[in-house]
Amino acid sequence: MSALTDLTIAEARDLLASGETSSKELTEAQIGAVESHRELNAYITETPEAALEMATASDVRRASGEAGKLEGIPVAIKDLFCTKDVLTTAGSHVLDGFHPFYESTVTTNMFAEGAVMLGKTNLDEFAMGSANLTSYYGGAINPWRAKDDNRRLVPGGSSGGSASAVAGRLALGATGTDTGGSIRQPAAFTGIVGLKPTYGRCSRWGIVAFASSLDQAGPMTRSVRDAAIMLGAMSGHDPKDSTSADVTVPDFEEGLDAGVKGMTIGIPKEYRVDSMPDEIEALWQQGIRWLEEQGVKTIEISLPHTKYALPVYYVVAPAEASSNLARYDGVKFGLRVDGDDLTEMYEQTRSQGFGAEVKRRVLIGTYVLSAGYYDAYYLKAQKVRTRIADDFREAWQSVDAILTPATPSAAFSADDPPTDPVAMYLNDVFTVPVNLAGLPGLSVPAGLTADGLPLGLQIIGKAFDEQTVLRVGRALEEAAGFDARPEGY
Repeated sequence: MSALTDLTIAEARDLLASGETSSKELTEAQIGAVESHRELNAYITETPEAALEMATASDVRRASGEAGKLEGIPVAIKDLFCTKDVLTTAGSHVLDGFHPFYESTVTTNMFAEGAVMLGKTNLDEFAMGSANLTSYYGGAINPWRAKDDNRRLVPGGSSGGSASAVAGRLALGATGTDTGGSIRQPAAFTGIVGLKPTYGRCSRWGIVAFASSLDQAGPMTRSVRDAAIMLGAMSGHDPKDSTSADVTVPDFEEGLDAGVKGMTIGIPKEYRVDSMPDEIEALWQQGIRWLEEQGVKTIEISLPHTKYALPVYYVVAPAEASSNLARYDGVKFGLRVDGDDLTEMYEQTRSQGFGAEVKRRVLIGTYVLSAGYYDAYYLKAQKVRTRIADDFREAWQSVDAILTPATPSAAFSADDPPTDPVAMYLNDVFTVPVNLAGLPGLSVPAGLTADGLPLGLQIIGKAFDEQTVLRVGRALEEAAGFDARPEGY
């Protein structure tokens, strides 16, 4: 069983194609792993019976000569994606009992390509968080531990359950969503690969909305090749989503091993932040050397509006969240807490249904959109957001991609996290600019801290140029040779 759960998606695909294993065998192995490691709290809802049915159907299709891009591959789905007739919670009490009668476009695409769903993974409530500590169902736990220290660590957020599942061998891959770093940051914290595609590459239809102009689905895997495979199955134009881009979905695996010789990679000077640990700076410099040794030219670039990215994000995202979350009123679906009249029912449902972090962001968002403050905060933030995007457009005149750290620290304690919300928000300092500009970003595990915890490097690319991002990521992956894994998993 351990051999099957250790496989990458690409390796499993080859074994399935050769007939050396079946989807049912793979799925049974993963179900056993999920049941053996519930201490990670990676899943909110497990779907073993449905998974075995899907696996059996996949084996039948393969026997008849049919095979999709993810045929027979057991994966986990972040519980932000609506899955038909399967509990979908967004990590919130307010969606208690919500069983959608429809399927998200991303999961529809994946299932059409033969993917097998193991269950729905844990997340920060409505994807609002950087540690997976705000989930109504309790936080997911990172399978990694620091050297000589058995304290539990956070897996990052919001896609922490997906990250823990992939790192802990409880799924071969998983979906995540990234609004300000929620794929790349947990990927870095757990030593896996996380890809946030270009905004519009994957449909948002059927994904519970946080901030509509920022949210984007993407894959979380144990290799760059696996990320390319999954992205190919997730992507595609969707007429049901007005922000879905009508662009061709390329073969993301094509050219993956072509190398990076002749490329120019930008190193933004603004990503050297105060109090950044020496280990992260050293890893960044090592990443630069790895690329230069493969024939890359690296140059320092400036992204001057980077320092405004976090303030802009924490105006724009809460503003959009306050609008999106207005639909949770106890009338149509999910939790209902009755009151003496309609207004009291609204108040009671939202008061008891939303957690503290969600309430905080809704209040901030409502404030910045209110009369007298819209121009001062929201409109100004949107103008600065344009400047941030302009910085990247200027950079593309001279570089093919950009290399930065993925996070400003390694994973921190789940039992003693920062109590200051602003300190928690700083976890996204390197990832937020990518969302504001709508660009693709990839986190690749590249080294360990002195305490034995994983650290990642981030590659940022041009819009709809995920192939270049993946090529650079593959080059870093090969150079780093990262093969560490959490003990006991």
